[in-house]
Amino acid sequence: MSASLATVSYIGAIILFILSLGGLSNPESSRRGNLYGMIGMAIAVLATVFGPRVSMAGVPWIIAAMVVGGSVGLYAARKVQMTQMPELVALMHSLVGLAACLVGYANYIDPMAALNLSSAEKAIHEIEIYLGILIGAVTFAGSLIAFGKLSGKIGGKPLLLPGRHFLNLLGLLIVIAFGWQFLHAESVSAGMLGLTVMTVIALLFGIHMVMAIGGADMPVVVSMLNSYSGWAAAATGFMLNNDLLIVVGALVGSSGAILSYIMCRAMNRNFFSVIAGGFGGGAPAKKSGGEAQPAGEVVAISAIETAELLREAKNVIIVPGYGMAVAQAQHAVNEITQLLREKGVNVRFGIHPVAGRMPGHMNVLLAEAKVPYDIVMEMDEINAEFPDTDVSIVIGANDIVNPAAQEDPDSPIAGMPVLEVWKAKTSIMMKRSMATGYAGVENPLFYKENNRMLFGDAKKMLEEVLVALKA
Repeated sequence: MSASLATVSYIGAIILFILSLGGLSNPESSRRGNLYGMIGMAIAVLATVFGPRVSMAGVPWIIAAMVVGGSVGLYAARKVQMTQMPELVALMHSLVGLAACLVGYANYIDPMAALNLSSAEKAIHEIEIYLGILIGAVTFAGSLIAFGKLSGKIGGKPLLLPGRHFLNLLGLLIVIAFGWQFLHAESVSAGMLGLTVMTVIALLFGIHMVMAIGGADMPVVVSMLNSYSGWAAAATGFMLNNDLLIVVGALVGSSGAILSYIMCRAMNRNFFSVIAGGFGGGAPAKKSGGEAQPAGEVVAISAIETAELLREAKNVIIVPGYGMAVAQAQHAVNEITQLLREKGVNVRFGIHPVAGRMPGHMNVLLAEAKVPYDIVMEMDEINAEFPDTDVSIVIGANDIVNPAAQEDPDSPIAGMPVLEVWKAKTSIMMKRSMATGYAGVENPLFYKENNRMLFGDAKKMLEEVLVALKA
């Protein structure tokens, strides 16, 4: 393939990637967006493998690597459950960071990489290598910790080391100092010392950064790591002088950063306070004078009673959460939705920006179950509708419907925008137990006078509700 044809292919791939991002911004066009992205990636890979910068002698090795990697990806796509998607995404981010690190080291020790470069060009090239490995190492380590937290292998409670901000600052100063040593190294072996020390510190920082972030902020962490992986890819593109990789990395990095900002705003959180950590790690501190007693009593409800309330309702709002994903209850939810709509009930869904364990988690589950897109509403669209709602059903969510965010100024989640399900005539909370949510904050919704608790596995309970509705 000629250089001009490869350039044209790269431009076409970039256009498809931009169209892909545009398609993914709306559920109705998300399938088309995914298709654009797959076609663009196929074009980009083929243009690179058969382009002028890859010798034909290396093509069999590349194809073999693609077959192995593609097989692993296909296996993961077929075997990984929807509830495991957040940790799979985090694991994929870690591979991007690892790739950036390996490419950076390989590029530095390659004697041909800096051949015929002037002193200024060589310095710029080494800065690109240093930053690429730095971002890649932080992304790799942070994503592995995020994978552990999302999969339950690591607890959601934040690890807050004494003087953690000082430790981060000290690490940054060491990275800068060794960066200076790296740029002025007289040989590759001397430069490797600076690179190695920086990599170790970057790995430790990635671990410390995500370990210090509590469970309630994990959706923001996934989005943030997505942004980091994009910048790592862009840095790799600078190292390899690959325009496509630079543009694609910048697209992923900037879109991930924007999404992180939007989610932080939805949680009434400052982005830098999320990075600093410390939120969502446990139950709120007791107030002076003893722990406040819940106002009211918990009123349990059966599946049959729930069906009766739904049968008599005119307006119903369903709020899904991670519990729905764990129970794989989205298909039962869709069947109940269809049945109620056939009876003339106005059914809508309220989606909080950080529901689940990653951005768009609930939207993906509802789309998989064929829930109509037009009745799936964002928090800002649906919150004003709760006072006119007969029944609001919360399926496995907790923190995103916690009235303490508005009613208790001393709550760790005070000021966080939440779905105001308690304003409905009757709210039904579906949970396995009275346990707190991922943020570890007590929920006074359980004790509201108009709230009912439907205990049990979400899928099993909803199937019983469906049977009762059909009876």
